[in-house]
Amino acid sequence: MNTHNRAAVTILSVLILATIASLLFAGPLTPPVGPIAPTPGPEPRIAINATNTPGDADSLFKITQPGSYYLAGNITGVAGKHGIEITSSGVTLDLNGFDLVGTPGMAAFDGVSVTVDSLRGITVLNGSVRNWGDGGVDLGFLSRGCRVEGVLASGNTGTGITASISANVTNCTSSFNGQRGIRASNGSTISHCSVESNTGAGIEVNHGCSISNCSAYFNTGPGMLTGVGCTVIDSSFYQNTSHGLQLGDGAVATQCTANLNSGRGISAADSCAIRACTTTFNTLGGIIGGKGVSVTDCTARSNPGDGIVVAENGTISNCRAANNGGSGVIAGVASTVDSCTSQLNDNIGIELNLGGTVTNCSAKSNATHGIETSGSCIVRGNTCSQNGAAGIGAGIRVYATDTRLENNNCISNDYGIQVTVGGNFIVGNTCSNNSVHNWSLSIDNYYGPIIDRTLVVTPSVLGAAAPGTLNSTDPNANFSY
Repeated sequence: MNTHNRAAVTILSVLILATIASLLFAGPLTPPVGPIAPTPGPEPRIAINATNTPGDADSLFKITQPGSYYLAGNITGVAGKHGIEITSSGVTLDLNGFDLVGTPGMAAFDGVSVTVDSLRGITVLNGSVRNWGDGGVDLGFLSRGCRVEGVLASGNTGTGITASISANVTNCTSSFNGQRGIRASNGSTISHCSVESNTGAGIEVNHGCSISNCSAYFNTGPGMLTGVGCTVIDSSFYQNTSHGLQLGDGAVATQCTANLNSGRGISAADSCAIRACTTTFNTLGGIIGGKGVSVTDCTARSNPGDGIVVAENGTISNCRAANNGGSGVIAGVASTVDSCTSQLNDNIGIELNLGGTVTNCSAKSNATHGIETSGSCIVRGNTCSQNGAAGIGAGIRVYATDTRLENNNCISNDYGIQVTVGGNFIVGNTCSNNSVHNWSLSIDNYYGPIIDRTLVVTPSVLGAAAPGTLNSTDPNANFSY
């Protein structure tokens, strides 16, 4: 091999070795399994500190521009200053799990405070705000569209959380505050919140608000207090010093429970609707409503006061009232009671006032009367049994004129049907085994024939037909049997 060929071979060998070495040092050509993580960039939010958000004469830190802000550590308050003051719309404040804590003697200053009226779009989330001299989080009652989420407000001298018009408060806890637990203005939504042991109302809202999946207990005021036209769903109210749930005019409560409250379980102003709610052991009664209130599919049990009460033009349907210290059901003037059960109450099973209607109900084992009505009422298709015990109770008692009793059945009461004044219409009723009298009717009442079949022995029936044993074909006849 000549000199030129040897040189060419040598150069080629060196190039091959260099290529192999570069491949070895470069590592595998196949990329790793899974997504490629981006290289972390700078924190896009603004840290709360003396440089970015310097305070002033009345605040430790002050946010004056829109943006997203966050805490990088706990904050301890000082006398005469809010913790974080907000004076701009469009602010998100992430407490980042940290604690804003006030100090004794700091005067009336908030943990987080909006100090300018009518701001919009402020969010506070994820942290603890406690022991401030006024409110915990106060977003201003005139602000709009604000949000509070995941905040624990406790031990503040004022209200734990004050939201705004059209606010959203969710997943918050507010306890042991000197005023309300949570307060929100018109059109707000509150959900999945818990309020405990606040000196005022647990939750207080203005008009047109929606509250769901909340609990209120051990508050000195009502568990919840609403304005006009609010909706309350799937919430519970336990052992509050006042009413459990206090509804403003036209409010709706659905699937709520109220237990052991010192006032009423549910107290409703005019034109409210209460549906599928349960009230037990409330001192001043189970469900007490104003004019035009409807109560449907509800239970009132073991309340020391009355079970279910509505004022004039109310409706009570498909409800159960049992073991209450007063009457089971009380319906005001021109009200309707339908398909209800009232039993074991310490007074009357169902009380019906002037011009009312009670139909298809059962009244059993109440201390005095099963059903008691005023005048101009309709009492139809009810069953009353085992009411009274001291010889004074009646299955049905009427004490005024112009009432129609029709197709009722009264069994094993002191009196079956007792009418103490004239001018009433009585047809198609049956009475049996009432201990004092089956019938006690004053003069000047109008009734179909009363047929006594109590001592009649009738033959057995086996087959397809048999003659009647009622001894009457009058469609208006009443019977004792």
